[in-house]
Amino acid sequence: MPEPVRLPKLYAILDVACFAPPLRTIAAIADYARELAAGGVTWLQYRNKVGHTREMLSHARELRRVLGNGVTLIMNDRADICIAAGYEGVHVGQDDLSAEGARTVIGRGRILGVSTHNLEQLQEANAGPADYIAYGPVFATLSKRGPDALVGLDGIRAARAATRKPLVAIGGITRANARSVLDAGADSVAVISDLLGSPTKVAEEFLCLMV
Repeated sequence: MPEPVRLPKLYAILDVACFAPPLRTIAAIADYARELAAGGVTWLQYRNKVGHTREMLSHARELRRVLGNGVTLIMNDRADICIAAGYEGVHVGQDDLSAEGARTVIGRGRILGVSTHNLEQLQEANAGPADYIAYGPVFATLSKRGPDALVGLDGIRAARAATRKPLVAIGGITRANARSVLDAGADSVAVISDLLGSPTKVAEEFLCLMV
């Protein structure tokens, strides 16, 4: 069993869908990841809901190669690619492979995260094999089609009271509201859109805000 997960304050998500199709090249994605790491990102989730398996594996392996062991890499959804690319863990949603199934695939030595959107789901994740739990969306977000109902800061407070597992808040989190989310009880904030413009600079600003 791995040591208890210690989440960084900033949990960056590289979502391939945020790149315009002509820019979804392996070089562009690797460069973006390098810029995030240069800004201090130490955890990065690779998410690809629009590509095929061969593309995902190619991207995932290149990210592992260019980032080395200095960044903890989490694969969204695909436990098999997590193993094949040598990632530290996998993150599954409510419509993906179950937490129990993912744990069976990755074993006990890798990290398992689970997305939840209400307290019932969170309590189920709390009782299961997840090492950390994501909860949200906290605020309105454009990064997910058909997003779930907003939980708000009160939702984060309720989630904190319901679990002792590390808690990642997700959904519409920016430099303007990140501190309030941590103050409400989250251990970490997952960020997608606010990092896109100037990843190195923005990552540095996030980390300065959340000291």
